[in-house]
Amino acid sequence: MLLNYEPLADAFRRFDRAAGPAPAGMPMDIQRLDDHLLVSFDLPGVDPGSIDLTVEGTSLTVRAERTAPHDGGEWLASERPRGTFTRRLLLGRDLDTERLTATYRDGVLSLSIPVAERAKPRRIEIAHGGRDAQPVLDGSPA
Repeated sequence: MLLNYEPLADAFRRFDRAAGPAPAGMPMDIQRLDDHLLVSFDLPGVDPGSIDLTVEGTSLTVRAERTAPHDGGEWLASERPRGTFTRRLLLGRDLDTERLTATYRDGVLSLSIPVAERAKPRRIEIAHGGRDAQPVLDGSPA
């Protein structure tokens, strides 16, 4: 039986299922760029030293903390979320987490996750010939 299969569609479904509604303190974008995924988290006002990124198997966890800019004083308005924010994503097996890279710049944490070689499109050579050409069944010539 043949199935219509897109290798990275499973990864996107897992992202959507695991992420659920965006937490107020860590909105995220995911984009496919050629041979990698770019995952961006908005973390303005977060000390880069408080960001913790962990990969365990196919699970990726981002944890960050935003503290109050000043202690004391009377708050007249407080609309920006503070505290510890955590986001956990389930990654597809077609992503190469061993080569994941992360940068934090201008309040945005960006992760670049390469697509594994096995999931990249490749050209399959087709054997052809005259009467001697035989179909290949179960990986060995008939």
